Amino acid sequence: MVRHSSRIELKKSAYKNNITFIRRKIGEHATISSVVKANAYGHGIRTFVPMAEGCGINHFSVASSFEAEEVMDVCSAGSRIMIMGILYEEDIPWAIENGIEFFVYNYERLPKILDAAKIIGKPAKVHVEVETGANRTGLPQKDFLNVLSFLKKHKQHVLFEGLCTHFGGAESVSNQFKIDMQHKRYKAFLKQCREKKILPNTRHIACSAAALAMPDTVYDMVRIGVAQYGFWPSPDIYFSHLHETNKKADSSLKRIFSWRTDIMDIRDVEQGEFIGYGTSFQATHKMTIAVMPLGYSNGYPRALSNRGHVLIHGKKAAIVGLINMNLFMVDITHIKEARLGDEVVLIGRQHTNVINVSSFTNSTQLLNNEMLSRLPAAIPRTVVR
Repeated sequence: MVRHSSRIELKKSAYKNNITFIRRKIGEHATISSVVKANAYGHGIRTFVPMAEGCGINHFSVASSFEAEEVMDVCSAGSRIMIMGILYEEDIPWAIENGIEFFVYNYERLPKILDAAKIIGKPAKVHVEVETGANRTGLPQKDFLNVLSFLKKHKQHVLFEGLCTHFGGAESVSNQFKIDMQHKRYKAFLKQCREKKILPNTRHIACSAAALAMPDTVYDMVRIGVAQYGFWPSPDIYFSHLHETNKKADSSLKRIFSWRTDIMDIRDVEQGEFIGYGTSFQATHKMTIAVMPLGYSNGYPRALSNRGHVLIHGKKAAIVGLINMNLFMVDITHIKEARLGDEVVLIGRQHTNVINVSSFTNSTQLLNNEMLSRLPAAIPRTVVR
């Protein structure tokens, strides 16, 4: 089997640590739904899901039926899958047939779901997403009683699996007034369920930020995305945790992701010569340059040209010149032991040095999630202990 130009490793022990930490935060009763949209935030659905199952996770949330099918291909029979985003009408029978749970956020979809469930002979598992103030997707208040009446009338064919909403900005303290308003509105929807004597099997509103910092938002399930991968949702959530635990620092969440490649070529460059395209870098002295076999087409941000670093033999090597589509160069003049084929760390630890995702995102104005989710699915992912 031929090799790819780079590789990603997922550390299972770090993931298990993160799930243990999250479980301590939320208590024992709530289900953890692992959010694996965007190819598991770039970690790779097909590699990540079996690893997560090995750490006790058996519920997965995705953004589309395509992603749901990817999870279904690799998960065990006992795991549940929930589509939070797009489910095309023609895919509804497929979702029902395979026991896939899915969000509903408009009344007009329910009769179509009912028809499909009757034809297939299996109940549809719907989560009613209600509008509380994010104004993305969400069922408006004016349609809610009709939905409850429909679900009550057709409960044999359409299961009221969940009542949920999405917080618009729970990671920021400045948004707390908005989150409190959304939670209050969600409680009003729940009250109507009780009054109409039809209750969801699962209540869920908390994302990573809410689950870690707002205990009153932890109902029957929490949808955990970024935190399971070892990232604090924001500095606000991290400092909230420090305040709660009376600590000055905390490394409870551990990154599970590392990205590596190898030196493709080594060459000497004379003083005054330009490196790479254009004239963005000119050697001010005689230099030794290592060539990396990847570039922006592989998800390595072009904005790191002349400002990023990699690790070689545990030492930082600065990027020189422009990052190309599938090549970039680094200065190894000070790394005399570097040889052709040596391993290079793009993200992760080597000896005592570390390059974090934030090393990219602080320099490029990318979000951590944005940076990771842009990594091509073709890069091979493997699990390490």
